[in-house]
Amino acid sequence: MKQPTYSILGFFLVGLFPALVFLACEEPQQAVYEVPKPQFTLSSEQTHNRFSSAILPAITVPSGGIVEVYTKEASDGQLTPNSTAEDVGTLDFSPIHPLTGPVYVEGAEPGDILAVTLHEIEIDNWGWAAVVPGFGFLADEFTEPYLKTFTIAKGATSARFSDKINIPLKPFPGVMGVAPATEEMLSTIPPRENGGNMDNRYLTVGTTVYFPVFVEGALFSIGDTHSAQVMGEVCGTAIESPMRIIYEVNVIKGGRKMSEPQYETDDYYAVSAFATTIDEAAKKATRFMIDYLIEEHGLDRADAYVLCSLAGELKIAEVVDVPHVLVSMHMPKSVLGI
Repeated sequence: MKQPTYSILGFFLVGLFPALVFLACEEPQQAVYEVPKPQFTLSSEQTHNRFSSAILPAITVPSGGIVEVYTKEASDGQLTPNSTAEDVGTLDFSPIHPLTGPVYVEGAEPGDILAVTLHEIEIDNWGWAAVVPGFGFLADEFTEPYLKTFTIAKGATSARFSDKINIPLKPFPGVMGVAPATEEMLSTIPPRENGGNMDNRYLTVGTTVYFPVFVEGALFSIGDTHSAQVMGEVCGTAIESPMRIIYEVNVIKGGRKMSEPQYETDDYYAVSAFATTIDEAAKKATRFMIDYLIEEHGLDRADAYVLCSLAGELKIAEVVDVPHVLVSMHMPKSVLGI
């Protein structure tokens, strides 16, 4: 009987087949996000708790600078892992929201845009959430102080709320902003044109936030860091935690004008708007998105308005700073073809 013959190609394919099977069965490798090395560092002692052009900068950095900051929790040390509800009842609001900064960015001038990209956020080992009498969306119904503290292990992805309930962790800064064009010492509690207490959980790692610049150097500050919070923040607090953040600042000159902060990720472009009612904030956010679609994507006003209804998602970021509220609108980049 004639013996079978094999070509060189046949031997090659037979030898290659196991390798192909192995590669096909392997899990696809996820791209590793490389966090840029910080060039400047600010400690948690380099803080202030007002917004004003009169506050001197803690540091000066160039456009493109990579900054590492350490933040305090929102009470500025009034609450600790050993605190009780009684301590909440005596909370002093005057030092609330210690903000690390300000950072003077070289070249930033009024009329420019400061782009702040959040590269890394690390939670410290604890946090707290509370009901503060007189504060919160239902302040008239919840009049007694309440406090819950959390121990957060390094690398944890959730915080234990009870025996059955775990809260997913997604850290972000509740307050970010540039200095307003006033020497008045403004409270950090409400959101404003300069940013401030936006409490928007989407402003997290991988997001670039755009701030209109009002004073020379921009004077950017960050703090009120939250380990977990959903849209609304109805009781008045998130899981308030100290953190370490690495961010990048870039000055944009001659770009599209904006009157309030906007932001984007790889997946969407978003606008935000504050007002003293949800209706007005939602209307402003819709107008801001229409302006963006007209100026950046060439739509006429009616097309932009309809597209907002078909693909723009309104999101209530926070309602707790009564009467001030913040609403954002997200537009998927996949819809826009970018």
